[in-house]
Amino acid sequence: MPTTGNPVLNLSVFAVFVLITLYIVYRASSRNVTASDYYAAGSSFTGAQNGVALSGDFLSAASFLGISGGIAAHGYDGFLYSVGWVVAWLVGLLLIAEGLRNTGRFTVGDVLAFRMRQRPVRAAAANATLVISFFYMIAQMAGAGGLIALLLNVTSKWGQAILIALVGMVMVLYVLVGGMKGTTWVQIIKAVLLLLCVTLMSVFLLGKFGFSLSAIMQQATENNKLGEAVLDPGAKYGFSAMSKLDFVSLALSLVLGIASLPHVLMRFYTVPNASEARRSVVWATWTMVIFYLCTLVIGFGAMALVGTDKIAAAPGGENSAAPLLAFEIGGAVLLGIVSAVAFATILAVVAGLTLAASASFAHDVYANVIKRGNAEPRREIRVARLTAVVVGILSIIGGIAANGQNVAFLVSLALALAASANLSTILYTIFWRRFNTIGTLWSIYGGLGSCLVLIIFSPVMSGAKTSIFPDIDFAWFPLGNPGLVSIPFSFLCGFLATIFSKREPEMTAKAAEMEVRAISGIGART
Repeated sequence: MPTTGNPVLNLSVFAVFVLITLYIVYRASSRNVTASDYYAAGSSFTGAQNGVALSGDFLSAASFLGISGGIAAHGYDGFLYSVGWVVAWLVGLLLIAEGLRNTGRFTVGDVLAFRMRQRPVRAAAANATLVISFFYMIAQMAGAGGLIALLLNVTSKWGQAILIALVGMVMVLYVLVGGMKGTTWVQIIKAVLLLLCVTLMSVFLLGKFGFSLSAIMQQATENNKLGEAVLDPGAKYGFSAMSKLDFVSLALSLVLGIASLPHVLMRFYTVPNASEARRSVVWATWTMVIFYLCTLVIGFGAMALVGTDKIAAAPGGENSAAPLLAFEIGGAVLLGIVSAVAFATILAVVAGLTLAASASFAHDVYANVIKRGNAEPRREIRVARLTAVVVGILSIIGGIAANGQNVAFLVSLALALAASANLSTILYTIFWRRFNTIGTLWSIYGGLGSCLVLIIFSPVMSGAKTSIFPDIDFAWFPLGNPGLVSIPFSFLCGFLATIFSKREPEMTAKAAEMEVRAISGIGART
């Protein structure tokens, strides 16, 4: 593969961004006095600020690198991720944002344990958060490895593994120093930079082709071995019955998973009230619409100007489409800038994930299960920071194992886990007064366990050329994404366990209080 620019220049741009954002995080960290400051930034952000941060929290390596690469390789089928992720925010806006903000404090466990037995439910919520965050972080770390490998032209697996480890250490440092306030400002800055970057690239590409998207697509078909088939459904998922089921399963995970992600849900606590939480989702949704329209232009632009074969041969594979396109149209300087923005994307998302995972363990397990609600705030924050280090190490190991996989696809598995473990439990808790502790535990563990088992024994792990372990075959579940089975199964587990278990009369008053608080906001934390 020809060189993709000057590694020294690329590294310099990357280093400048890291130093600037570390300074911002350090400045913000001076205000982390209480647990509320560390976990929820003291609920001090406006709806508009939080909405941009929400988009920064979610617009990950999967969005920028994975989707643009998926479109560059598979055309129409690659763009389907974008459609699912935009529609998904309606679930958060209409069903979850207000009730969650009114009934919780720092974590998902606060909502689920509001009217249930505290210790088992908080432990279950923390377990689910840690597993989901770990899977999501694997995708981000794999994207980081491919991106930095492209920046520095590192092609060996060992070299990329070392780079993933170094990137992971920087990401954990952000969380240790900044807490939620510092992380939020990094996410806002990153979201603005990312939107400017993709918008300017899209305008330049359209101008190069006479502001004709059709002209871009025409040249794209000439640079893809599938020809005009990439403009139609089926280039990736095919037309067999099993392929269609796999696509439906993927779509279900995309649409229902976002509103169940712990690091996204945690952002609703950084605003002062439910009205601002809803406003956050509206801002985030419009930001997503603009971004994903731009990825359509960038994806087909990469196919047209770079070519599918060159993208596949680059370090990082499909994930290198956007940086390679930047080099094609703007040389080494634009490659360095785009790669730095892409790295900022990964950095901000992993910071949010690490914060969510560490907060869930420290607040739900340490403070409320082990210390039974009597933990000192400073010790709780110390536990959160130690957890962040452990989670970071595990994500580095997972990222090295998954290096080379399409980032968007890896994220879809995390979304399936989130929807399977959290969505049914949150909706039942907020809207069904009969729902009880046994139902909560069955819903979380039933959804999470079934999803994990189906992922392990699916073509994602073994039995296919694109599997994480391609040389062995222990797959018996035919679908690449388990959402079609595991998400309904979690709803069924929660329903049946509640119906066939004893009522909890002592929880009736708490259920009534939760219903009033979820709808009206009376008594909610401010």
